[in-house]
Amino acid sequence: MTNLPGVLALEDGTVFRGVGFGAKATVCGEAVFNTSMTGYQEILTDPSYKGQIVAMTYPQIGNYGINLTDVESWRPHVAGFLVRELSSVTSNWRSVQTLPEYLEKNGIPGVQGIDTRSLTKSLRVLGAMKACISTEKLSDKEAVLLAKNWRGIVGVDFVKDVTHPKPFQWDPDDQLSQNWKIVRGADGKMQYADALPVADIPIVAFDFGIKYNILRRLRQRGFRVQVVPATTTAEDALAYRPRGVFLSNGPGDPNALDYAHKAVRGLLGKVPIFGICLGHQVLGHAFGGKTYKLKFGHRGGNQPVKDFQTGKVAITSQNHGFAVDPNTLPGEVEVTQINLNDHTVEGMRHRELPVFCVQYHPEASPGPHDAGFLFDRFRSLIETGSLS
Repeated sequence: MTNLPGVLALEDGTVFRGVGFGAKATVCGEAVFNTSMTGYQEILTDPSYKGQIVAMTYPQIGNYGINLTDVESWRPHVAGFLVRELSSVTSNWRSVQTLPEYLEKNGIPGVQGIDTRSLTKSLRVLGAMKACISTEKLSDKEAVLLAKNWRGIVGVDFVKDVTHPKPFQWDPDDQLSQNWKIVRGADGKMQYADALPVADIPIVAFDFGIKYNILRRLRQRGFRVQVVPATTTAEDALAYRPRGVFLSNGPGDPNALDYAHKAVRGLLGKVPIFGICLGHQVLGHAFGGKTYKLKFGHRGGNQPVKDFQTGKVAITSQNHGFAVDPNTLPGEVEVTQINLNDHTVEGMRHRELPVFCVQYHPEASPGPHDAGFLFDRFRSLIETGSLS
């Protein structure tokens, strides 16, 4: 444990004092909360959190440390991390370092000992706010002023900060994508991974901040995945001769991504498309619709989503602060799913073209696997040309 000072200041003047851990730093970002009980390592390394200070609502965090397998990208992307209680014990057979050590190595400040219930209630009532987190000697007045003067999230392109700068093929040697399992085979020996199918369908995945587990799930369905930077044009994407295109999750305001809207518009009608999270919002713009900022967003593993076609409700993992405005969508686009908490759009499909998308993360791990079948639907769409 450390003895660093710890402070979180919100733009409305509210200040929370606690104990700092991780890096000695002062950083601004948007204060948000996540309701997941586990998965802090995946949250830290999700590029969709770029520019955000994340508060965990579960009271104790850090008890299983950090391992080298469960990261979702090449580094953690959160601006800062807030917990009620940092576990003083790290116990897991895969753990290689503690949470404070991991944050310190990556220059990210954390604060423990603050009232995360009070903070979450404030963010729910007043909305996500600009904030300052510091583990340095900083007065309340200085911290609040820094929060107020921060540029914010709206209109800012964070995608260019997290996308891979060069294209690459995901897991060409099939060493990273096998699904974990622990079973005893017929020969009595333990098995720890499923065999992968042949990668017989080439696709292009636009990296707006893609998570590794999405790439794993695509490979597990037999896709050969060519990852391209977010700024890739439609012409350059089609030059790979893909049978389908995947649009990934990512951070920031989708309204700021004119280059992505243009690229996706150029792909409509030329190849089957599946988008999730930010990819769903980019498709909304490409269709001719608009997006808007939610009051406090959806972040956690317990969001209920209803599918209009089947009538079924899936519990989903989500991480986004913007949503598609259904009133701006053209008639050829159908809203297929809604969030049962606030009735925001959670799924869309084009009535004439082989295109569909969802707002949530069907690859969730850890988290609910209710929506994992959507990767199979994408494969079926490519093979048959139909979503039915």
